[in-house]
Amino acid sequence: MSVVQRTQTLFIVLVLLMVSGCQRSSRKQPDGVWRAVLNLPGGELPFILRFTNGVATIRNDEESVLFEEMRFENDSLILDLTSFNSTIRVRASDSAFSGSLTMIKSGGIPQVIPFEARRGSEYLFFPSPQISPDMFSGRWAVVFRTDDGDETRALGEFRQDGGKARGTFLTPTGDYRYLSGDIRDSAMYLSTFDGGHAFLFHARLLADGSLRGDYWSGTAWHESWEAVRDENASLPGAEDQTFLYEGETFDFSFPDVDGKMVSLKDERYRGKPLLVVLAGSWCPNCHDEAAFLSQIYREKHAQGLEIIGLMYERYPDFEPAARQVRRYGKKFGIEYQLLIAGTSVKSEASKTLPMLNRIAVFPTTIFIDRNGNVVSIHSGFSGPGTGDHYEIVAKELSARVDRLLTKP
Repeated sequence: MSVVQRTQTLFIVLVLLMVSGCQRSSRKQPDGVWRAVLNLPGGELPFILRFTNGVATIRNDEESVLFEEMRFENDSLILDLTSFNSTIRVRASDSAFSGSLTMIKSGGIPQVIPFEARRGSEYLFFPSPQISPDMFSGRWAVVFRTDDGDETRALGEFRQDGGKARGTFLTPTGDYRYLSGDIRDSAMYLSTFDGGHAFLFHARLLADGSLRGDYWSGTAWHESWEAVRDENASLPGAEDQTFLYEGETFDFSFPDVDGKMVSLKDERYRGKPLLVVLAGSWCPNCHDEAAFLSQIYREKHAQGLEIIGLMYERYPDFEPAARQVRRYGKKFGIEYQLLIAGTSVKSEASKTLPMLNRIAVFPTTIFIDRNGNVVSIHSGFSGPGTGDHYEIVAKELSARVDRLLTKP
């Protein structure tokens, strides 16, 4: 090799090393605290991202949500919430991210939301809190109203601490989980992103003491809402929404995640006290109940308790639905059987169990005694974000399980 050739070769090697070094430096693992923002039609939905030792988490008030996967693809950083089938893809630098969140909605349709984040900031809506008297703490009777005029009644439970606010909404179909935010000029701003839902709430305190505001979920859903303070406000009972038609027998046959058909007539379930849970991996309240029921199953299975999860997924095809259900089961260490029952559209889901009047809520839990009789049906689940409501429902459902176990 000539001197010129050796010089050219050395130059090429040096260039490759420089490029490789730049690529490695651009792929430096992020760390620290970041203020993240999803840009919805109603404005910025902020949340806090934390990176520690190669692990990424979302912080919603007292809740910590783990990204199951974090990786680089070419010049992009990928953050996956695989159990919700949601992905954040960004161009990353040491101080800023810019990209998008993709969430899979009903029918397997992707919803893409612009995303950005900056390092070192830990505020939500406003960098400097505004100290104000307590105007929002307490229980509120709420009415949500769609743009088409349909109404849903709810409970709002909020706690104000100076310029900070936290709380949740409880509805007949579930709760809105951990909400947190800020108070500014007699207005309240709340948000949460848990992987499955992106919620943004604004409300202003009016002269008569009532609240009036707006609610956005992702890029496609908007409702107005109003509320009056009412410490005695309540919701319809969880037992009133779904029931077994008189004279009907509760039964089904659905495939598990490997395609094997499972029925209540199987030997495994014959003569056993049983919980049948109608759920979906996309549903945060179902995640809350799965964490609770997984523990119940580990504690009570030796006494004869069985649980079956009937999963209604956002994919109409079996394989992608089964993939999501496997991820869901892995996340919560679920040891009971999970079956692929249908899609998440409630009108279609209701057709899969025609002996019930309807499937109104995910999750819905059906309690069945040793003789195959439906004892009760509980709609919804109030998760840990609802505070005392969670303690009450957990105690109530645990007592029902104990009654099933002791009943001959």
